[in-house]
Amino acid sequence: MTASPRDPDLCVITCAVTGVLANRKQCPGIPYTPVEIAEECKRAYDQGAAVVHIHARQEDGTPTFDPKVFAAIKAEVEARCPILLNFSTGTILDDVSDQCTYLKESRPHIGALNMGTMNYSKYSENRKAFVFDMVFSNTYAKIIKLLEAMNEAGVKPELECFDTGHTHGIWPLLDMGVLKKPLQFSFIVNVLGGIPPLVESLQLQTKIMPPGSEWEVIGISKCGWRMIGAALALGGNIRAGLEDNLYLPNGEMAKSNGQLIEVAARMVRDCGRKVATVDQAKQILGLDQIQPGPKRAAGVVTAQA
Repeated sequence: MTASPRDPDLCVITCAVTGVLANRKQCPGIPYTPVEIAEECKRAYDQGAAVVHIHARQEDGTPTFDPKVFAAIKAEVEARCPILLNFSTGTILDDVSDQCTYLKESRPHIGALNMGTMNYSKYSENRKAFVFDMVFSNTYAKIIKLLEAMNEAGVKPELECFDTGHTHGIWPLLDMGVLKKPLQFSFIVNVLGGIPPLVESLQLQTKIMPPGSEWEVIGISKCGWRMIGAALALGGNIRAGLEDNLYLPNGEMAKSNGQLIEVAARMVRDCGRKVATVDQAKQILGLDQIQPGPKRAAGVVTAQA
């Protein structure tokens, strides 16, 4: 299938509604339950988001990878709006059995896929100490397991790259046939251990990625709004939401994801670009070219042989 020419003015907005680390002590608006997450997805959709990036939580806000919870989230979201679902698969553990299960059972439109191992840390200048300090392990074996599940289920991988090596490192997966074009990248900036929040970081990442790929910026914390502006100028897509940044540009804490997406959509229009609808986002991200089933899964097995 040949894709139609891409309208460069269109911008896909993704909302990352809850994340895994922040809690209601830090921001009362962060949703926990499937119903709360779905309500936030609806607020984001109403303000212009075409995609929602979702982590699952337990009732008390702690993270969970329970496939039943992801299924409940999907059902609640679909009952409220037709927004595209992007399920997180990120874990510091090597065992991704639960992730593969909910990818195959719930079949979200998109699956987030972390593309390399890195130091994943947060440092407090006030405390002169690390808030957390860990290794985020994403070996090729782990990545391939998740890609196999995505290929079988017809889920589009969103390639999350925290550093330039993650972006360059996709080529063996393409060569094996386990990863197929067209590609969708997310370039995360301002995570300690990854690339800094600079325009030059985005420019380098877009030079490394294969031509014709789609990309978005994920700016963590206060730099998020500046990096959204940079991505809009460079022709990329954007992501906002309570996972990434709790504050509005004026420094006020956001009460909901809808408030953040309202600002993001206004920035898109103020830059002379257009907010992509859900149907337009499907075409831009190549979701209409995804074919689930035995042929794709068999291709993965053949490539591994």
